[in-house]
Parts: sequence; C-alpha cells; structure tokens
Amino acid sequence: MASPPVTLDEMRSLLAALPGPDLEAGSAALLHDRTLTKPAGSLGRLEAIAQWMATWQGKYPPQLRHPRVAIFAASHGVAARGVSAFPPEVTGQMVQNFISGGAAINQLCEIVDADLRVYEMAIEEPTEDFSVAPAMTEEDCARAMAYGMMAVESGIDILALGEMGIGNTTSAAALCLALFGGAASDWVGPGTGVTGDRLAQKTAIIDESVALHRTAMTDPFEVLRHVGGLELAAIAGAILAARQGRVPVLLDGFTCTAAAAVLYAADRRALDHCIVAHRSAEPGHTRLLDAIGQTPLFDFGMRLGEASGAALAIGIVKAALACHTGMASFESAGVSGKTA
Repeated sequence: MASPPVTLDEMRSLLAALPGPDLEAGSAALLHDRTLTKPAGSLGRLEAIAQWMATWQGKYPPQLRHPRVAIFAASHGVAARGVSAFPPEVTGQMVQNFISGGAAINQLCEIVDADLRVYEMAIEEPTEDFSVAPAMTEEDCARAMAYGMMAVESGIDILALGEMGIGNTTSAAALCLALFGGAASDWVGPGTGVTGDRLAQKTAIIDESVALHRTAMTDPFEVLRHVGGLELAAIAGAILAARQGRVPVLLDGFTCTAAAAVLYAADRRALDHCIVAHRSAEPGHTRLLDAIGQTPLFDFGMRLGEASGAALAIGIVKAALACHTGMASFESAGVSGKTA
C-alpha cells in the first residue's frame, strides 16, 4: 500500500509545536562562565556560543564530539534560463566530487573531524522553471522537507547545513524578495560569477517570477513551493527536525540562510537554535542577515556554498566549548577574583 502524501500543513503543524529553549541548562552555562579565570565577557562571543549550545542541546555541560555536515543537492529548472556561469550538469559532477573527497568541504570536514553526508535529491529531475510555473507541487515540497529531516539522527551534537545546486542563488534571491520585499536588485548577486547582461537577465527573471506567483504565495511555505528548490526545502526540514531533536544548527551562506528564512518568516522564534556561520560575499546576504536578526560568526569573503562556512564554524564552536569546560575556576587555580 502506498504511503499517504505528505502535506505542507503537516510541516506547518511541526513548526507550531517546536520546543523552546532549556533555560536551566543555559543558566548553568552562564553561572559556570562567571567562575572561570578571566574577566567577565573577555572571551566575547565564545562565551555566548557555549551558553547557546547548552540552551539548545538541553543539557549541561554541552558537548561537541559528533558534529555532522549535511549537504543537500538538487537541480533547478530555472538554470536553463542561463542564470549561472556553469551548466546544470555541474550539480551532479560536484556531488561526485564530494563523494570522492576532492572538494573544499571534504578538507574542512577532515580538519574539524566532522561526519559529512551528501543527500542527492533527484538530480536528473530538476524542479519546474519557476519563471513559468511553480517550482514544486505541494507534495514534492513537503516530501523534500521530510527528506531533509532524516539528516538529524540520534547522537549528533551539532548540524552544519549547506547545499549544491546550479541556479540556486536565483532561487534564494527570489525567496528573499517574496518574503521580505524590496526590489530584485536588492537580493540578486553574481552567484557562480555572472556579470553584465547575464546578471541583468537574472535580476529580471527573479522580478518577473515573484510577480507571476505573488497572489498564490499566501504564506512562507507557499513561497518555498513556488520559487524554492528541493534542496532548500530539505534544509528547512532539517532545521525543524534539529529543533525537535535538540541539535543546534550552523547555517552556511546566502542560499542556506534564505532556505532557513522561510521558517523565520513563518515564526520569528524558529531559528533561535541556529547561528549563521559566515557573511557571504553574495550582496543579498547582508540584507538577509539584517532581516532575520542574525550576526554571523565571521566574514572571510566566501561564497562557495557546499556548507564550507558552516563546517569552518564548527571549529569556532569547539574552541568555545573547550574554553568553557576546560578552563580552571578562580577557586581551583588559586587565582584572586575581581576586587569590589
């Protein structure tokens, strides 16, 4: 017997029932930090990261022994419009590069000792070209979200998310325009390196596509269905499952953050367990970070995608927890505390 179809209403219900922060665990991290041999606040954001990890893992002390990096890869029908500097077949070729260990993300995962999983999503079957029709049916979109949820398995301490899909910065810019307004030119960028007339064409396609679907995009999930992609829907699903499983999330650059922003637009608390790893060189990312109230951990001018920034950020989180759990207290070290 065939399984019943998955619906976006099921995803909306999951979003409405997400667990909140564990304030007891977060408070324990804050209290412990005050005992450590350093002036209060002197480690800056590293202190906040340790508290964030405890709060969203729901336990104290927080731990980071099993990080996972998940890349979702899918094909976009709109890529046939020439919105990328690379042909659509590069998506599948890069997946093989990930599998064979030749990509940047493979090297970064090795450095931070992270488990890398690559999820191929019907690469030979691109979504519809959203400049003429909705990118996905409701069932396809919901199933992609459900597929993304499978990346969250028992025993993972943190989840770093990323994507691969030629044409997906076009989809990301369209999502941002539909969710947060403005003009297409506010959100569009070179992606893989388009410039000049091709960049102008990309901008026009985004503008026209959002206008085409405007009346049908009645909520953020419908925005995702109309101008998103399978890998972007999977990222949104993974974020939902991570919240349910009390797994903190590191988001990669512009495209990954745009997928996450669908959930933020539906519920302002939906990304509280997420940190954006880096500020992408894609110009729309800064505007998007402002829209969702996120401050990235670093800005290295990266725009590769494939979870590269999120993987690199695992090392920062490891450093935060090493300081938090490994430093001596004033009492144990025999160091005098701050005078009144």
